[in-house]
Amino acid sequence: MIVYLNGEYMPAEEAKISPFDRGFLFGDGIYDATPSYDGKAVALQLHLDRMNRGLESIGIENPLTDQQWRDVAKNLSEKNGGQNLGIYFHVSRGNEGRRFQGFPTDIKATVFAMVINIDPHPEVPNRKLKSGLRAVSAEDLRWRRCNIKSTALLGNVLHFQESYSAQKDETIMYNANGELTEASISNVFIVKNGAVATPILDNQILPGISRHIVVDSLRIDGSIPVEERVVTMNEVRQADEIWITNSSKHIGPVIELDGEAVGDGLVGPVWEKAMTIYESVKYDY
Repeated sequence: MIVYLNGEYMPAEEAKISPFDRGFLFGDGIYDATPSYDGKAVALQLHLDRMNRGLESIGIENPLTDQQWRDVAKNLSEKNGGQNLGIYFHVSRGNEGRRFQGFPTDIKATVFAMVINIDPHPEVPNRKLKSGLRAVSAEDLRWRRCNIKSTALLGNVLHFQESYSAQKDETIMYNANGELTEASISNVFIVKNGAVATPILDNQILPGISRHIVVDSLRIDGSIPVEERVVTMNEVRQADEIWITNSSKHIGPVIELDGEAVGDGLVGPVWEKAMTIYESVKYDY
């Protein structure tokens, strides 16, 4: 694999950072990732916009312009054979040469980017051929600024491990009020009686790019009702369909939650229709 580090492209095994880098010591940084198919990125500008907001929110000046990030994405795709790749961007506050919590001044941010292999998506989604996902649920125990796509992902990692150790695909989380927040690496949607709902964006929830495309494209299409609102876990457990959305799965249908079938236990018809809409517009963002 060829990666990008601080202005240079190199084999992954040659990429090195200092142990004093604040990304290593504190998880002090922001990351983002966008899917790319045959060299064509999905919603790259939306991912760059989110990364810019994240960097601004923690006081790091973006070391590259949007065009420079676009060039990095294009070059990494080409250098790694194109096809189905996730383009991963990572910026930490940098290396001060010591371990001290306060923000340093006059240091350069560390800039890293790499590719991740991702699965292709069918041009014509077919629920009869789609494999469903299985999830568990847990109370959301992460920090209270989950809207920031921080590199400090230990809370998410621990929640994902709950599902991984149970040989499931994802952990769906809820707050102390029994309200759906999100999943460990995904946003969550439910379907009931043909209508789609997802939690409204706040500090508990990452503003997912795939989530945005789903909500926006369904509203523009108009054939599937969709709303952003408080969703209770009782509603989740009684849903006809559950979806998780992220940049690798786009819209992933969940057919089991905590060992119980979701709806009839099969990938649902609303997923098939929503995924068809999504696939038709995903390069327009």
